Amino acid sequence: MLSEKDFISVESNIIVEDGFFEWSAPSNIALVKYWGKKEHQIPANPSISFTLNNCKTITKLAFEKKHTSTARSRTDNNFSFDLLFEGKPKEDFKPKIQKFFERIEVYCPYLKQYHFTIDTQNTFPHSSGIASSASGMAALAMNIMSLEKALNPKMTEDFFNQKASFLARLGSGSACRSIKGTIVVWGNHKELEKSSDLYGVPFSSKVHANFENYQDTILLVDKGEKQVSSTVGHDLMHNHPYAEQRFSQAHYNLSAIKSVLENGNLEEFIKIVESEALTLHSMMMTSMPYFILMKPNTLEIINKIWKFRNETKIPVCFTLDAGANVHVLYPENVRVETLQFIKDELVGYCQNGQYICDEIGFGAQKL
Repeated sequence: MLSEKDFISVESNIIVEDGFFEWSAPSNIALVKYWGKKEHQIPANPSISFTLNNCKTITKLAFEKKHTSTARSRTDNNFSFDLLFEGKPKEDFKPKIQKFFERIEVYCPYLKQYHFTIDTQNTFPHSSGIASSASGMAALAMNIMSLEKALNPKMTEDFFNQKASFLARLGSGSACRSIKGTIVVWGNHKELEKSSDLYGVPFSSKVHANFENYQDTILLVDKGEKQVSSTVGHDLMHNHPYAEQRFSQAHYNLSAIKSVLENGNLEEFIKIVESEALTLHSMMMTSMPYFILMKPNTLEIINKIWKFRNETKIPVCFTLDAGANVHVLYPENVRVETLQFIKDELVGYCQNGQYICDEIGFGAQKL
C-alpha cells in the first residue's frame, strides 16, 4: 500500500516547455456515504460509489514554462494560472484552485515552473445542484498527472491513476472516486482489498449482472446554492453526538453492500442505499447547529417512489447527496417502466421540470 511520501514527485531531467492536455471526468454518487473528515481530507469512514457516465467535467490544461513566455517573463515563486469556465474568465473559481495548488505542491513541485490556462466546462447545467467539485477536481488532477508523466515517462498506469486520485482528494474528497472504475471504494476497510484513506480504488470483486449498466435519473428539485456547504457540514461531525455510531454503521453497511454487489440481491441493495441516504440527512438534522437540505418536494418524491415500488414490485430506489436533489437508481431491464413513472409522477416536483438521465460509467477519459 502506498503512503503519502510515495506520491512526492522526483526531479526530472526531461524538459517540457509547453503543450496542453484535455480530460473529462465524471461525477459519482455514493451508495455508502462519507460524512465527516479528518485533517488533510482523510475520511472519517469508508465509502463506495457508482461512477456516472453523462454528468462530467471537461477540462483543458494548457501550460508553458514561465521563462519562455515573452508576455509573462515571470520567474517569481508563485502559482501562475488563468481560469476559464465555458471559455470566459471565472475569477470566483480561482481561490479554490489556488488552495488546491497549495495543498498538492509538496507532491508536484514542478507546478510553480509553469503558467497554466485552465479551461473547464460541465456537460450538466452549472449550479444544477449536481456536485461539480468531484468531477472538476478529478479532471484537473488527470491533466496535472499527464504533465507529470511527460516529465517522468516511465510512470506506470496504476501509479498514474492512484496519484491522480490522491491529488483529486486534496481538492474535493469525493473527487478521488471519479478517476477509474465503475464502482469505487475510498477509505480503509478490512474486507476490501487494497482500500486506502489516501485514494479511491476500483471495487475488486466480481459484480453481479443485476448491476451492469445500472441507471441513475437525477431529479433536479432545487438548483439554488445550498444554505450549508459540504465542508461546513463535514466539520460539524467533530462534536456530533452520534458520530461514532455513524462511522461504525458505515463500516457495517460497506460489508453488507459488498456482498450485495456480488450476489445481486436488489432488495438488500435498496434497503442499504435508502438507509444510507436518510442517515446522511439525519446527521445534518442532529448536528449543532442543525440544518435541513431536503425540500418538501424531496419528501414527496421519496413517498412516490415507495408507493410505486410497493405496488409494482419494480426495484427502483432513491439516494441523496448533501442537497435536495433525488437520484433515482434502477436496473437497466426496468428502464422503460421507470422512466414512464418518472415522467408521469415525479417530473412535476422538479424545478422547471428538469431531470438528467445517467448510468454507470467507467471514470476519467483522455480527449
